[in-house]
Amino acid sequence: MRILISNDDGYLATGLSVLAGSLAEFADISVVAPDKNRSAASNSLTLEMPLRAHKSENGFMRVDGTPTDCVHLALTGLLDKEPDMVFAGINHGANLGDDVLYSGTVAAATEGRFLGLPAIAISLASNDPKHFTTAGQVALTLVKNIVANPLPKDTLLNVNVPDLPYSEIKGLQSTRLGQRHKAEPVIKSSDPRGREIYWVGPPGKEQDAGPGTDFYAIKKGYVSITPLQLDLTRYDRMEEISHWLAQGEKL
Repeated sequence: MRILISNDDGYLATGLSVLAGSLAEFADISVVAPDKNRSAASNSLTLEMPLRAHKSENGFMRVDGTPTDCVHLALTGLLDKEPDMVFAGINHGANLGDDVLYSGTVAAATEGRFLGLPAIAISLASNDPKHFTTAGQVALTLVKNIVANPLPKDTLLNVNVPDLPYSEIKGLQSTRLGQRHKAEPVIKSSDPRGREIYWVGPPGKEQDAGPGTDFYAIKKGYVSITPLQLDLTRYDRMEEISHWLAQGEKL
């Protein structure tokens, strides 16, 4: 089995190294990751300048672009052999609920899915993550299960792991995305020349976080596994929109 690994925290991130080491026990791995932290880069691609890829001292390929750039480059020409799946992480921090819209880690997995491969994004749910080996063991467990029960190529899983010793993990749960309150206000400041600057504020607190959600699973000590779909169409509103279009002025 061949696995492409990427992330959004950069090629020197602890989580990336632990994930690569864990999966190397079971598969042939290739690592292509950003040359610096690109958290919250979402699904952005670099189109106005060329990308450069270099092999680093740790053996990983580093790219001067976004997580999506890394996976796109890897799957469309950089790698000699196409992998069987894409794994993104281990992210330094949770990707729960609305976070998936901004996450570079989820975006790296999404690009793998766009290019026809099953993909998994895995994150360690803590602002100060410590138990990366726990997430690495979870990743290895998932891969072994996937070999026995192959994922369809249209599958994208968002996995969050409690920041606990592996022995304290209560199990794995299939969950849905929760939801946060609106983001906190921007933080206004000034630069050394007195000009106004703004820092994006922290994400909102949990709102929809009850049983069945990814937030709830993490809070209770379970690994959260959320299958994501890339079709954003709101099908239950299509008939309503067709109705009011029919009542309006014709083109």
